[in-house]
Amino acid sequence: MLTRPIPSSGEQIPVIGLGSWQTFDVGSSSSARAPLRDVLRNHVANGVVDSSPMYGRSEEVIGDLCEELGIRSTLFIATKVWTSGREAGIAQMEDSFRKLRVDRIDLMQVHNLVDVQTHLKTMREWQRGGRIRYIGVTHYTSSGHAAVEAVLHRERVDFLQINYSAQEREAEKRLLPLAQEKGIAVIANRPFAEGALMRRLGTKPLPSFAPEIDCTSWPQLLLKFVISHPAMTCAIPATSNVAHLRDNLAAGSGRMPDAGLRERIAAAVA
Repeated sequence: MLTRPIPSSGEQIPVIGLGSWQTFDVGSSSSARAPLRDVLRNHVANGVVDSSPMYGRSEEVIGDLCEELGIRSTLFIATKVWTSGREAGIAQMEDSFRKLRVDRIDLMQVHNLVDVQTHLKTMREWQRGGRIRYIGVTHYTSSGHAAVEAVLHRERVDFLQINYSAQEREAEKRLLPLAQEKGIAVIANRPFAEGALMRRLGTKPLPSFAPEIDCTSWPQLLLKFVISHPAMTCAIPATSNVAHLRDNLAAGSGRMPDAGLRERIAAAVA
């Protein structure tokens, strides 16, 4: 698995992580959690697992399964704060620590920039105290990119999480170059455009050039497009299916597309 450095520290993380929106929001029954147990058990060592209080029970499910499997130390746990006000933010973050069953969180992010300056102040205090390793901000639509850019100009963060795919390339215009300039790690959410790309392309033949970059499926091709951008640190496709997880993880190895092949992938998607 290819790894990329977090610019603020040099620590390496795998280029394919795991999202949890919708997929990990399940009940407590063994049958509901069994596929997710297999997904976490098979996730790559030190791989990002991203969650949020917005994602229903996903934090709790991740915490319970990591405890059950004894794999907390092998994962890079990321979550978010998504509320307004300092005290509400503190309460929500403390709740995330409890649900995830951790004393330290690898990455805490301000979800969709909600009360971003208030929460970044708290997060920096906790980072200095060792409770949080890295801090970041997130958004999931191009309509929020201007606001994200303004935050990156005035605030120092370790990570940016933003929507980016072969269909949603708006981040290439300003945000990805800015992250490179400022030494900010980038996580791509929605690498399949919230599943729209797979619904449209999944049954179509792969482009003839796919073997040139060791791709045997559309998910691999689409993920290689994302992680081959020079500003990108990792992508976090969500899944509750271990076969899909393995297919996604395969995108993190083998040959990667150059600039020319990236445009051919985008053209094939279009």
